[in-house]
Amino acid sequence: MKDAAKVHWWALLLPMLAVLIWSLNITVTRYVADYISPVSISFYRWLVAFLVLTPFILPQVWKQRMLVRRHLGQLAILSAFGMVLYQGLAYSAAHYTTATNMGIINAFIPIFTIFVSMFILKDIPNKFAVIGSLISFFGLMYVMSQGHFANLLQSGGHLGDAIMLVAVFFYAFYGVFLKKWQLQIPLLISLYMQIGFALIYHVPFIVWLGLDPINIQNGPSVFYAGIFPSLIAPLLWMIAVQQIGPNQTSIFMNLMPVFTAIIASLWLSEQWTIYHTLGGIMILFGIILAQKKTTIKTQKIIPS
Repeated sequence: MKDAAKVHWWALLLPMLAVLIWSLNITVTRYVADYISPVSISFYRWLVAFLVLTPFILPQVWKQRMLVRRHLGQLAILSAFGMVLYQGLAYSAAHYTTATNMGIINAFIPIFTIFVSMFILKDIPNKFAVIGSLISFFGLMYVMSQGHFANLLQSGGHLGDAIMLVAVFFYAFYGVFLKKWQLQIPLLISLYMQIGFALIYHVPFIVWLGLDPINIQNGPSVFYAGIFPSLIAPLLWMIAVQQIGPNQTSIFMNLMPVFTAIIASLWLSEQWTIYHTLGGIMILFGIILAQKKTTIKTQKIIPS
């Protein structure tokens, strides 16, 4: 009994560490926005991850090439939504908003997933999902307006928040397609192939916009993004799901706005205000309520 309890205790630390890594990556994204273009850091991030994985995963891809070939189209679509649109827009949003706001908006993924599922999977949300979504949306608008809803009428003042909101919406599609297809392919092979497609998708943007060089100012952020949130955090999350189950693991994702706000406050000197507190409480309460008595809570997907 004691050994089982001990294993369970350490298993609980795994999703917490994964969320901490992803939260730090949001702050890194905001920090490095002044030193490298969104296209460049997005490309370099996936390039680093691809190079690290290649010696270990490429032989497995070759052995299971027939299986991989059958799912190429689906893997390409998943890559477009989860790794290019979501992460690329997040890097763009970092130029116009704070890491704190990005962390709060990122917590909206479960809410959007519920309604995307309604249209794609025909999963009709129950009353808790509808009420919870409305509460969360009200909280999000409160944060974006900085506590004064009249501020939402000001043009251009919330561009970064709006871009991040679109990014989160695309990530909801990523999660729903994962649920819809349920690809019978090893997870690391799936991740590797999606990263490969992401690199291909970046080529036209690089040709059009150019590629910033890696230097002392942006190098550490690039390598952090390519290794920790792209490889280590997903691995920790997958192990946690196996050890304590998807429902219990998914709860830890609600810590992301809190972790992000703390890190941004210490590193970037961003201020946590009363409207962050009130809006954040409304968003998290709405998310928890929306997941009550609904299967969506088991489908919270790993952030890229």
